[in-house]
Amino acid sequence: MRRRPVTLTAASALALLGAGAMGLRAVITRQAEIARRRIGKPLGEQALDADRVWRRKKHPGRPVELLLLGDSIAAGLGAGRRRDTLGARLAKGIARERGRPVRLRTAAVVGSETSALPAQLGSLPDGYRADIAVIVVGGNDVTHRVPAARAAGQLGDIVRMLRSDGIPVVVGTCPDLGTLRAIPQPLRALAARSSRQLAAAQASEVHRAGGRVVALARAVGPVFAERPEEMFSVDRFHPSALGYRRTAEALLPAVRAALAEEPVANGVRGTPVALGRTRDGAGG
Repeated sequence: MRRRPVTLTAASALALLGAGAMGLRAVITRQAEIARRRIGKPLGEQALDADRVWRRKKHPGRPVELLLLGDSIAAGLGAGRRRDTLGARLAKGIARERGRPVRLRTAAVVGSETSALPAQLGSLPDGYRADIAVIVVGGNDVTHRVPAARAAGQLGDIVRMLRSDGIPVVVGTCPDLGTLRAIPQPLRALAARSSRQLAAAQASEVHRAGGRVVALARAVGPVFAERPEEMFSVDRFHPSALGYRRTAEALLPAVRAALAEEPVANGVRGTPVALGRTRDGAGG
């Protein structure tokens, strides 16, 4: 008896694709739950407070004002000591380079998406003026599935605002989430692709807004992937002290170049701008 050929109609093809997509979504949902359980919150949700003047005794003079904006990486979650946070590492590097103390102010908040950056600026004291701003953000946009174009546009707006006030800006783009071994496959591959897409969109927006870009996925991603036991903290998600050191080393050349382009004349540059308020005078 001859078998009748099976014809795949458009409707049946769509049904199969839909079933496959539903199956993939179910797998991804389960893997996201697994990743959340593996990572947990052993570090809590509060980074160490490293805000202070660094290297005052070694380097006299008016401190360079360093502002950190962004998420848990910018805040330094995972560092066991204040001096090992990203902000402190950057402050010490700037102090060595410029021979001046550096006052660190961290407005970054653990868990922040890019949409939180205006509120972080709004939290600054009236009249505060940074000599340079460093932003690291994007990982939470990926994990919360914020469209890359939207998150990158929000970042570009903040960079443009800071640059319009004469403040140089360095942005560390979204790290490669594919280096996170705690995330199972295929979720890890999807996270890696999404983080690459966001990083590319961020770079484009930041360049257009007049900021400097450091592609963290390229600069430090390989060493995080090769040496995860050393580069990640106990939650296998946030950097360790060594991870923050490597990240700061990747950012510092761009920070130094940005500061060199806009030197502070006679210890004062421009008129202080109240970054803690929006342009209509209301709180951010």
